[in-house]
Amino acid sequence: MIEIKNLSFAYKREKLFSDLNLSLTPGGICGLLGKNGAGKTTLLKLMSGLLFPQGGNISIMGKNPSKRPVDFLQELIFLPEVFDLPPVTPEHYKMLYSPFYPRFSAERFNSFLEQFEITGKKKLSTFSYGQKKKFIIAFGLATNGRLMLLDEPTNGLDIPSKSQFRKAVASCLEDDRIFIISTHQARDLESLIDPIIILDEGKIIFNQSNEEISSRLKVSYRSGPPEQEEALFSEKTFEGYTVVMENHDHEDSHIDLETLFNTVVNNTAKISSLFQDGGIR
Repeated sequence: MIEIKNLSFAYKREKLFSDLNLSLTPGGICGLLGKNGAGKTTLLKLMSGLLFPQGGNISIMGKNPSKRPVDFLQELIFLPEVFDLPPVTPEHYKMLYSPFYPRFSAERFNSFLEQFEITGKKKLSTFSYGQKKKFIIAFGLATNGRLMLLDEPTNGLDIPSKSQFRKAVASCLEDDRIFIISTHQARDLESLIDPIIILDEGKIIFNQSNEEISSRLKVSYRSGPPEQEEALFSEKTFEGYTVVMENHDHEDSHIDLETLFNTVVNNTAKISSLFQDGGIR
């Protein structure tokens, strides 16, 4: 569904991507992680056709996003971190914009509004940032578009709303849909995203399913520092050390997203070898 080959892009003289490659199939909620300035938002804009590649190719659902064909846009929802809404009521917004999306479900939209506790006839421009975000998420999910690009969707949401968001997104996942969620709030989305994609220094350095991650890596907790040769990554905590190691015995293990990110970014070569070759060389 998504094929990106040898993508390059720069802002004036600042090169951001060089020969970036990514392939994704539908049926997943992909987590896009990276440091500040790594290019997560830019990559989403390139996928949506709001920015244009300076080299390489992007194909999504067999379409070139740069050309912004109507049948592509009808399948796309892009929710940026910073956005605004017009001074109209939720019902008026639905009347204006839902006809563009062939599979828009008014029933699903109303259900999400109820879940997000968005009621009344106030104009959207008077909503708080969190209310605006919940509204546009509800609308986007109700379009039933095949591609949803969400940039920091849990920013501005309170704790109950984050839980509602996870349930709403999970309820909409289907075999022909794909979600890509760019986030710094790893703990908010840990139970939701799979596979995990990590972007660093203009390249995709990691793209693995949760199942593959748990089969290759394990976490242990030590009172003292680990032996250097056994640890892929270690971090001192109040109680000792969190240690990430190769899962030689295929034990059941869970690694949280923050620890996984730090492991991959700080030991990219070994992690790449482990996942590509079946073991660290």
